[in-house]
Amino acid sequence: MNMSRSDIVLKVISYAVVTLFAVFCLLPFVLMLSASLSSEAAIRQSGFGILPKDFSLTAYEYIFKAPRQIIGSYIVTIVMTTFGTAIGLFVISMTGYALHRRDFPFRDHISFFIYFTTLFSAGLAPTFLWVARDLGLRGNYLAVFLQLLMTPWLIILMKNFMRTVPYEIVESGKIDGAGDFRIFMQLCLPMMKPALATIGLFLALSYWNEWYLSSLYLGSSVEFKPLQYHLYNLINTANALRNSVAGSNVSITDLPSNTLKMASAIVATGPILLLYPFVQRYFVSGITIGAVKG
Repeated sequence: MNMSRSDIVLKVISYAVVTLFAVFCLLPFVLMLSASLSSEAAIRQSGFGILPKDFSLTAYEYIFKAPRQIIGSYIVTIVMTTFGTAIGLFVISMTGYALHRRDFPFRDHISFFIYFTTLFSAGLAPTFLWVARDLGLRGNYLAVFLQLLMTPWLIILMKNFMRTVPYEIVESGKIDGAGDFRIFMQLCLPMMKPALATIGLFLALSYWNEWYLSSLYLGSSVEFKPLQYHLYNLINTANALRNSVAGSNVSITDLPSNTLKMASAIVATGPILLLYPFVQRYFVSGITIGAVKG
């Protein structure tokens, strides 16, 4: 295909802009990796750089000095992320399907209640009392697992996507004698791949990055904490150690602080980044469909 000179110039400029934007997006990760491989003294003296300064693995040694704890935290987070994403997708997709059905008599009322919770919340204190006292889940992984299983925004996103699925498919299934669950599983679910990939990514990220609920409901009552909460405790411990020896005759230049934060970010974000390439082709279409449908 022959392109005019103006088309070639436009294409070159477009590729250059996209490449420059990609470099800007990649640069923070490069700085983060470089800082995690530098010594604390070099960071305090010279700041961050693209290349490591005074190469050191002290921050990673501090993180992995208790390998049983870090491996246990990884296992807890991976299990919660895997099962939470799978179960959450199933529940959210069925909810979106039910609210899409025109013959479901209470769909408008239920949709209103779901939307209402996005505007008003009971707050932290009632939620904590309900989960910890009434349900008795304090110190139980279910206190974190169940609260992240589904959110109103993801249900609304799935419901909006279901509007793109022709309702005639449901009617044709009913004419052929298929039940509601079979219509959902065999006719509608295969057409929901973009929405499933998009919502699945959001669910996986919420489970993987969770630390706040763990600090409220788990604390020190479990041996293996979720990964983010475990790293959060390591950083707080290191900062407390630095503050305790500050002003004394003990040198604090070798105690990791900035490098520990960067190494924790690498340890936490590295595995989840591997998930994105598998859902990237569905992500744009899924989030766009959910955004334009009212």
